[in-house]
Amino acid sequence: MLETLAIVLGVSLLAAACVAVRHRFWPPAPDAEPREDVAEYIAMMVGVLYALVLGLALVSVWDTRSGAEGHVQTEASATHQVRLLADGLPKPHADGVRSGIEAYARHVVSVEFPAMTAREPLGQRGWDLLGTVRVASRLPADATPSQQATSQEILAQLGTLDDARRGREGDADSGLSLVLWVGLILGGILTLAFMFMFGVERSFTHVVMVMGLAALITFMVLLIHQLDQPFRGMLAVDTAPFSRYF
Repeated sequence: MLETLAIVLGVSLLAAACVAVRHRFWPPAPDAEPREDVAEYIAMMVGVLYALVLGLALVSVWDTRSGAEGHVQTEASATHQVRLLADGLPKPHADGVRSGIEAYARHVVSVEFPAMTAREPLGQRGWDLLGTVRVASRLPADATPSQQATSQEILAQLGTLDDARRGREGDADSGLSLVLWVGLILGGILTLAFMFMFGVERSFTHVVMVMGLAALITFMVLLIHQLDQPFRGMLAVDTAPFSRYF
């Protein structure tokens, strides 16, 4: 949080310094304002187009972050349900399912989440643990109807867990398009650059305008950057859903 505020403040001060230099060495001419109708129109269009790019990027990364949070919650809930359903199996199978699903939950929290934070591959271990649980949940033909129904429900929950896990893996590898990042950076620079084309007579007013716009643009870009990393940073999806059950 402090790092973000420091970056926003630094960019604002840099923009203010540029305005001060502009007024010191290139002061506006007395007749500058009346001749800026075209520049004002172009600046307005650039601002509108940049707002569209910001909105598109923000919606994109917010959807990714929301999807990642939903996948983690679904995965944790299905994991918890499998552990609860294990009580309806014969003891050897119940012990195997329970120990396997608990090992899977520990692996997700202690190994996979740090790997997703570092944007490293998750490996095959998690899938192997789920395969062990699936094997342990299969019952012999002489099991009671109630136990067979419990086994089928465990397999259904494991299917839900598989889908949520695949979604989480996809969320960890996703990222905002490079084209949008180029548009965000260049659009922000261009939008700020247009602020220097107007001959605002009061330098203090000009400084405040540019500082405010620079701070807002920087904050939005940093927010998009944070949301673009769903498992990293101060807005990251954490292991709270798993910690709630295990």
